[in-house]
Amino acid sequence: MPLTRRELLSALAATAASAALTEMSSGAPPLSPSVGERVGDETLRINASRLQQSLEGLSVFGRPDGGTFADGVSRVAYSDADVAGRKYAMQLMHDAGLDPRVDAGGNITATRPGSDSSLKPILFGSHIDSVPSGGNFDGDFGSMSAIEVMHTLHDHNVTTRHPLRVCIWQNEEGALVGSQIAAGVDVDLQRQFNGLTTAEGIRKIGGDPANLAQARIPKGSFECYLELHIEQGGTLDRAGIPIGVVEGIVAIDEYEVEIRGFANHAGTTPMPERRNALLAAAMLIEAVQKVVTSEPGRQVGTVGRVAVYPNAPNVVPGRVVHTVELRDLSAEKIAHLGAEIQKQAQQIAAQTHTAITMKQVANDPPAMASPEIQKQIEAAATSLGLKTMRLPSGAGHDAQMMATLGPMGMIFVPSVGGISHSPKELTRWADCANGANVLLQTVLRMDALG
Repeated sequence: MPLTRRELLSALAATAASAALTEMSSGAPPLSPSVGERVGDETLRINASRLQQSLEGLSVFGRPDGGTFADGVSRVAYSDADVAGRKYAMQLMHDAGLDPRVDAGGNITATRPGSDSSLKPILFGSHIDSVPSGGNFDGDFGSMSAIEVMHTLHDHNVTTRHPLRVCIWQNEEGALVGSQIAAGVDVDLQRQFNGLTTAEGIRKIGGDPANLAQARIPKGSFECYLELHIEQGGTLDRAGIPIGVVEGIVAIDEYEVEIRGFANHAGTTPMPERRNALLAAAMLIEAVQKVVTSEPGRQVGTVGRVAVYPNAPNVVPGRVVHTVELRDLSAEKIAHLGAEIQKQAQQIAAQTHTAITMKQVANDPPAMASPEIQKQIEAAATSLGLKTMRLPSGAGHDAQMMATLGPMGMIFVPSVGGISHSPKELTRWADCANGANVLLQTVLRMDALG
């Protein structure tokens, strides 16, 4: 599905117009096209200017009316902007010598043959859908970099031993829908998303919800899966480290807490006689903070949603429902923290004369990155003179679904100020080039290994 001439010209024009403003916001000078050449006889480099242009061109689709690259994007899955952005990505694949296709699940894939057809393919990619009023790097950067890797190999007539496959997963922001389908996970086709059911959305982007089994990737059928992504946190940026080597994607335990007190008149009920559910909730929220920070580590705990009943200014709250979410690479650690929070909850219930129930509603196990792939990412970065840091991914990614099927690895680049899911999301162009070059070299190293 090539872009129309009008769509292509629009994207190119916006790319040129936004370049100056983008550089003002990033504080980095434009990168020279000359980086698309070999360095010495061994190190192949991506074309950093072309990568920047691809990202700026993609940003046109879902950009606010009259806005620029710096204003972010709303390219929500199954929207018209998503459809147009997918066409643009497929056009870039064609330009890189690839023949992209849309599978039954709505995922876009394109394979570059290797010299040995008996070898398993190496998969790499990300997504291009965004949250409402999101940024231009989350998902987009990994997808455009994957295409750029293919384009670089095409430019230099490099043939790998393994087939290489770019994957652009659909609706990552709506709970990894495309990669779940690929991993054989049942998805709710009637779930509403952006005004459509998931089934309607899949049809809109060219998939076939009646034949999702055709989009499944058999376990063990690929050599490895690699995903390049912005960190979406501030660890690398604060440390001044250009490349993050992801140890794994964290486990997540989610709980729903219900606190039952007694709703009563706020003016006539004496303080000692109150069974204030909101007071108990406040004490429990503070307990979550204390428990999670009581031991060293990178674990996090969040109370992000609170509902108070009857929610009136002149009534002592009689019922509160709120969430507790715990994340860490260690499933055992967050299980232990959850048990301690449960214990604290019962103590608070006795103190406030309320009843507290804490029910676990979700348990997502960690997705660990392959130790061998981590080692190869570090070696690739070292060969490019780039420092690395190992760290977990606190956010979910399509890579966690691919980890259920075969070896997985992720590469992070810094997010300026740790900002993501915002128009202010920013990764410097030099860091984009570094990450894409590490992806390229990691692909080549994994190709040589297997």
